[in-house]
Amino acid sequence: MQLIECVPNFSEGNDIVIIKQITDEIEKIEGVRLLNVDPGKATNRTVVTFVGEPAHVIEAAYQAIKKAGELIDMSKHKGEHPRMGATDVCPLIPIANISMEETAFFSQQLAKRVGDDLQIPVYLYEAAQSNPARNNLSVIRVGEYEGFFKKIKLPEWKPDFGPQEFDAKRGGTVIGARDFLIAYNINLNTTSTRRANAIAFDIREAGRNIEVNGQKINQPGSLKFVKAIGWYIDEYGVAQISINLTNINKTPVHIAFDECCAKATARGIRVTGSELVGLIPLKAMLDAGKYFLQKQQRSIGVSENELIKIAVKSLGLDELTPFNSQERIIEYLLADLADSKLVNMKLNAFADETASESPAPGGGSIAAYVGALGASLATMVANLSSHKKGWDERWEEFSNWASKGQQVKDELIKLVDADTAAFNKIMEAFALPKTTDEEKVKRTNRIQEATKNAIEIPFKVMQTAAAAMPIVQAMATIGNPNSVSDAGVAALCIRSAVIGAFMNVRINAGSYNDKNYVTEIIAKGKAIEDAICEQEIEILKVVNDKIGL
Repeated sequence: MQLIECVPNFSEGNDIVIIKQITDEIEKIEGVRLLNVDPGKATNRTVVTFVGEPAHVIEAAYQAIKKAGELIDMSKHKGEHPRMGATDVCPLIPIANISMEETAFFSQQLAKRVGDDLQIPVYLYEAAQSNPARNNLSVIRVGEYEGFFKKIKLPEWKPDFGPQEFDAKRGGTVIGARDFLIAYNINLNTTSTRRANAIAFDIREAGRNIEVNGQKINQPGSLKFVKAIGWYIDEYGVAQISINLTNINKTPVHIAFDECCAKATARGIRVTGSELVGLIPLKAMLDAGKYFLQKQQRSIGVSENELIKIAVKSLGLDELTPFNSQERIIEYLLADLADSKLVNMKLNAFADETASESPAPGGGSIAAYVGALGASLATMVANLSSHKKGWDERWEEFSNWASKGQQVKDELIKLVDADTAAFNKIMEAFALPKTTDEEKVKRTNRIQEATKNAIEIPFKVMQTAAAAMPIVQAMATIGNPNSVSDAGVAALCIRSAVIGAFMNVRINAGSYNDKNYVTEIIAKGKAIEDAICEQEIEILKVVNDKIGL
């Protein structure tokens, strides 16, 4: 399934009735999911986020733009944020199984429809715009609503679609395709917009113009892929640095935050916290959590929830309003699109489901879960070792082991549901009709496809679980001696996971027609099983020698 995200910004942040009418248009479209609605009173602007398949998203965006034009009167609009129209900007962002080029094509389709059918001036930007002189949003928006009545008449600012006449009520809009952008505000202990702007100029890539020997030259800011301005938010009674992070791989949130802290301190100002506008990818939060833990010389091999908690507290994301990760992290909002029924169960419910008359979850899922428990135990020993009194100089060594353990554990957790899903696909294939010769061929092919998948999933469990054994061995040998028995139990779990998963590989391989493939994967599986059993014997010897009694 192709998924794109749409993040339109509407020039209304106070009237909840108007905002609701706009978002209702989005929710009417089948196949689209409204993820987040983030109104800002001082900016008088609402950022809306929704996802879906391209055709559905385009339809939802069109209807929302149409409704916004009907309800919002730009001639009466006031707000802190730069703006030029009722729907100020409407970007599309590739999320899954779709390229930026394809996403740009869909944004161009939307722009043409808005310009032709609604007669709203539309400018393309970023990946959708072929003219580099006008692909930057801030450049397009120069002059804002008030200045566009004249600007639109200039030949170089003829809209890409729609009339070359600025609409007094609806204004104009900018539509395009871009990478994921994080809108992020940093709170200051000052009410001075001028000082907030000075810090913004210090950090933003565009920097500021300065005079040297009578000539104006540009002095770039300290951070790449950062746009920033300063403003005062009456709602909070503080000045903020409003930031757009356009490439979080190059300049992530935590780096922008720390740089603002440094520049603010140099100017006698203190950063008190920050505010996320809209949604954020999970990786950005996890990277921030790891960054701040490393600064504290603490292990980064902790759970996802713990990393997020550290990120929220370190960035001060909960200073102005509570931060609910389930509502602000995009992957969590899309979680129910993934097949994760089993791992979201309580332990007793999972045991009850396993014990029921249903054949799934079965041995493959249990093998994956046992392996996850083994990896978890090894990770626990690494974290305990990282924090052991007197071992402070070794925190990073054990942090690295713990981080590897977390990766293995997370992958095995995913494979719990993947194994059951693989079994269900086989059952679905067997249920296909087999009346005609064509149906029989289709059914046979589908069964073979599903069978191969049911071989590969438990084989993946074997490989992943086996990757945890070196961690277990290290923790039994060099880890906290008080936890050596935990390392021993971890070894038993990993061995059980590998042997159990191999049983599932073998039983499913018996129904697969490609015997060369079967011979090859069985040989690989046997080699993994033999190696793990040998490692288990070595680890248990170390464990038992240390326990002694």
